[in-house]
Amino acid sequence: MRKIQLGLLSRIIIAILIGVVCGNFLPLPLIRIFATFNVLFSEFLSFSIPLIILGLVTVAISDIGNKAGKLLLITVLIAYGATLFSGFLSYAVGSAFFPGIITPGSSLAEVDKIPNAMPYFSISIPPVISVMTALVLSFTLGLGLASMRGGALKEVANDFQVIIVQLINRVILPFLPIYIFGIFLNMAHTGEVYSILIVFIKIIGIIFALHIFLLIFQYSVAALFVKRNPLKLLARMMPAYFTALGTQSSAATIPVTLEQTKKNGVSADIAGFVIPLCATIHLSGSTLKIVACALALMIMQGMPYDFYLFAGFILMLGITMVAAPGVPGGAIMAALGILQSMLGFGEAEQALMIALYIAMDSFGTACNVTGDGAIALVIDKITHKENYMK
Repeated sequence: MRKIQLGLLSRIIIAILIGVVCGNFLPLPLIRIFATFNVLFSEFLSFSIPLIILGLVTVAISDIGNKAGKLLLITVLIAYGATLFSGFLSYAVGSAFFPGIITPGSSLAEVDKIPNAMPYFSISIPPVISVMTALVLSFTLGLGLASMRGGALKEVANDFQVIIVQLINRVILPFLPIYIFGIFLNMAHTGEVYSILIVFIKIIGIIFALHIFLLIFQYSVAALFVKRNPLKLLARMMPAYFTALGTQSSAATIPVTLEQTKKNGVSADIAGFVIPLCATIHLSGSTLKIVACALALMIMQGMPYDFYLFAGFILMLGITMVAAPGVPGGAIMAALGILQSMLGFGEAEQALMIALYIAMDSFGTACNVTGDGAIALVIDKITHKENYMK
């Protein structure tokens, strides 16, 4: 018989549903078993986060630095600006609407620490280096490797990236549904789960509307440059949008994005350079989701926040996101470090961020790749390939 392969999103949804149901009748000793697993997995995740940043960001920055000169600079600036815009847009909309639809409640961290749901035991696994040290070291090594032609250190960085990708694919992601199950099992047991799920639905609805608005805005700006109908330009990119919905991968969608971008009138040389590069550095959809989800969780718990806190977070997130493409759940994995270090997110908050992000992963990827076509239109208009492609 043919085996049925469930994707990560399907497994997480099943884990949430089973956790909600089982939390209402499972005896406390069984719940404490999963609480023990969650504590151990959380420690391992905290240990892994700096290594994930170091392994993914170093090579990503190094590879970007090896591209063409002035055209690279123009593309990076526009892509980074678009990513930052989506982050600040998400914060502005969230800070305006979320307080009215989210009722601040008890801290999610307290849910995991109530006396009747304590783990049987725990093991401390301190990280080798801190998150910020990993980020700075990644930028330093990445920029240094970008100026070198090959070399042993470059090979070591590539091999370490392979190890980290295997760590994510073979260890973290397979156990992630069990981790999510444990979180929702505990929430159901303590009566917190239903308010959390209601907030989930509200957040997902707002983020979906935001990502549609963002795409229309991006193509409206591009249309000002090329003096064409923005809706027709956007409609021509729909094959790339729906391909990304299915594959959940910017890299896997590149051939379709490239073809549709050329059909929008972008020259083959510019499209061939911009689309693969933007698949790495332009993550407006992913940034929009992460900022909105983080803000919603902070409001839910009554955590203090302001514009300046999120401004620094968004600026750092836009850089960290270059490590995301090509790795399933890569964006949220790369973001866990700064969620922890800059916003103070703990185990429960990180688990909910992962669940929320994965629930909308395909829409974020679709937003990313479709927006790449708008950036290509702008760059094709303001640059001349004979000056920049040499």
